[in-house]
Amino acid sequence: MIRLAIAEDHQSLIDGLELLLKYEDGIEIVGTANDGEGLLRIVQKKEPNVVVTDIRMPKMDGIQATRLIKKEYPHINVLAFTMFDQDEAVTQMLQAGASGYILKNTSLNEVLLAILAVADGKTYYDGNINVNGGEAKVSAKKGLLTRRQKEILALIAQGKTSREIAEELFIGIHTVDTHRKNMMRILGIKGKGELLRYALEKKYNF
Repeated sequence: MIRLAIAEDHQSLIDGLELLLKYEDGIEIVGTANDGEGLLRIVQKKEPNVVVTDIRMPKMDGIQATRLIKKEYPHINVLAFTMFDQDEAVTQMLQAGASGYILKNTSLNEVLLAILAVADGKTYYDGNINVNGGEAKVSAKKGLLTRRQKEILALIAQGKTSREIAEELFIGIHTVDTHRKNMMRILGIKGKGELLRYALEKKYNF
């Protein structure tokens, strides 16, 4: 069972997430907060195993809250859910210990995928951000891909175009292209067609 805590200063977004997850098997929302201090109180009392938090919040921001949570409860996995796509915000959040980073304009289905991924001890990065700095660099050196990136790589191996991939996964073409760029950087490959060659060599065309 995923015990989930949510911190977000806009109550309407919390309500939306609660509605999304209300009937989701295997997920229980143990508490919500509108600021970082409230999130810490929930963590201390309820001990969730996954935290979804905004970055900019009153009293204590998500970066500081994440840093404190990971220090006292290293087993809790944190997912950043924010409107900020600047490299500095991404880097600070990942260095604080977050396992994932998604933007608020992402689909609700992808929010669910991100929660499931970090709950499983994996990383999950929004396709519209540039992952660099801190722990993201470690992941890049190891060639670690997100679940979504592996899905896209499998479709690339089948010879599908970005438009076809976007239609099949119900995401934007720009998101697919950003994933392509991030995968090439993570895998250390360059040049047109090299991503397809990598996908075929690694037998992603299952």
